[in-house]
Amino acid sequence: MKMAEAKLDQAYAYCQQLVQTHYENFPVASLLLPKRLRKPISVIYAFARTADDFADEGCEPQHVRLQQLDSFSHALTELATDNYQGDNPIFIALADVIQQFDLPIQLFEDLLSAFKQDVVKQRYANFDEVLDYCTRSANPVGRLLLHLNGTPNEKQLQQSDAVCTALQLINFYQDIVQDITEQDRIYIPTVELQLFGIDEQQLTASGSTNLAPLIRLQHNRARSFMAKGYELGLSIKGPIGWEVRAMTLGGIETLHLLHKQSDYNLLSRPRLSRLRLIKVMVFSMKKKWYRHIVSKRIQV
Repeated sequence: MKMAEAKLDQAYAYCQQLVQTHYENFPVASLLLPKRLRKPISVIYAFARTADDFADEGCEPQHVRLQQLDSFSHALTELATDNYQGDNPIFIALADVIQQFDLPIQLFEDLLSAFKQDVVKQRYANFDEVLDYCTRSANPVGRLLLHLNGTPNEKQLQQSDAVCTALQLINFYQDIVQDITEQDRIYIPTVELQLFGIDEQQLTASGSTNLAPLIRLQHNRARSFMAKGYELGLSIKGPIGWEVRAMTLGGIETLHLLHKQSDYNLLSRPRLSRLRLIKVMVFSMKKKWYRHIVSKRIQV
């Protein structure tokens, strides 16, 4: 029994270390969280981050990336039947988290389906296709967080989906150049590129104002999703509500930095400074402070 406990402790430590070594604009498993949730959230993050890296990082050919993601799907199937025999620390810890909190395994499968799609799909015909991707790439993470905190109601699930979709869109819009140059991937709908008379080469060319109407349309979309979901952080009590508000406000601040850039500079990637991150944490402490900043940034 002691050996099994030591192995589980090592698995959790691995996941927590992974969180600490990856930069994110949005706080992940921060000290705002109650201690009992820091480890499980780190495990969920480690699962998602590692699977996402299979799809996006390194130079492995397409079939190898899909095999790596399929191996995660196979491990999830084993977890679902209480039959995981592997030694991957992420799944050792994940088995414990799923059992403790009765998490829906389908949400993890949804994440994997999005990452597999990233391997094989580089263009999106319309915004409905982008939204479908968001429902699997981002929304499951928010739902898992809510399930860790208890049983969410339908309104909270919808608000969580709106915030997570917004966060995913913001990631797209801050990484336009990187996605094209590194992955040959464009999340701005093809039909809208055509509507605004923009060819793909222009999405990597700085110093032009031609992109402004198209890019600001995308920013406004992300803002509208935030407006639909930001009240989630006001409905959740305690430290977990603070964390949700901080994650939401971190996204809103990133979107604010994106949108305030000049028409000549809309493709540069903003990065939240340490001071701004501290402000995000502080303004998330009190619901009235949070509501005030949100109202200024997205005019709700």
